[in-house]
Amino acid sequence: MSDCLFCRITRKEIPAQIVFESDLALAFKDINPQAPTHILIIPKKHLTGLSVADPEDAPVLGEIQIIAKNLAEQMNLTTGYRLVLNNGRGAGQSVDHLHYHLLGGRRMTWPPG
Repeated sequence: MSDCLFCRITRKEIPAQIVFESDLALAFKDINPQAPTHILIIPKKHLTGLSVADPEDAPVLGEIQIIAKNLAEQMNLTTGYRLVLNNGRGAGQSVDHLHYHLLGGRRMTWPPG
């Protein structure tokens, strides 16, 4: 989708503080962080949300999990971290491109919201 904010970041049309990039995914710092560490991890392929993912998307969905683990290690999130996926407006998804929030560096409470 050409006008999608995250697709434009992937194409480097909009600047972002990229912390990781592979052939399938991109990770960058959130511009409105909700924790000391707040990284967004997205597939480069445009998917509006998890609800539209197909079995063929399993490789990138799995890679995102490993990226999150590796980034958490690199950022020394030794006391824990949270990986969040919002699917749909009712869940708080504000950009219609599948994305995970890697949050850490502070105590997380439950329930989250």
